[in-house]
Amino acid sequence: MSWTDERVELLRKLWSDGLSASQVAAELGPGITRNAVIGKIHRLGLAERAKTASAQRPRVAKAPRPTHPRMNGVSSHGNLALAFAPHALAAPRRAPEEEVVIPISERVTLMELRESMCRWPMGDPTSAEFRFCGGKSTIGGGPYCAYHARVAYQPAQDRRRARDQFRAQRYA
Repeated sequence: MSWTDERVELLRKLWSDGLSASQVAAELGPGITRNAVIGKIHRLGLAERAKTASAQRPRVAKAPRPTHPRMNGVSSHGNLALAFAPHALAAPRRAPEEEVVIPISERVTLMELRESMCRWPMGDPTSAEFRFCGGKSTIGGGPYCAYHARVAYQPAQDRRRARDQFRAQRYA
């Protein structure tokens, strides 16, 4: 298909008459597609054409959309309605006298670890300085010393309280 001068003039006339690209392609005959007409219109700079009186309608101002209350300044509707926005929780600080400081000399490697020693890991397992707590484990035969048992095993009520505090902070 080639664009002859006659076809280009017919294209200009039909386009200025207000025909659509599909209608112009049908008038130009076989071998001319709608996309070919659209491409030629753009190359000729004819994309803008005068609007007819029926196409020019007065614009009516739209009523403003009702705004939904926002929580924490974040919209809770649309695409981001279920987006997770993490908030830092203020972890309850333990009293300093409650924390146990294990001297480096008491920490043990895996080969030195015995049945009655605390198995709380300390440090990065991939480093040479990795050790276990090594303190005396609890009387009940648990794997941790008294301090690490309190850290590892928190009562369900405390977990629920922490969860409720997190939700209250998130939706406040």
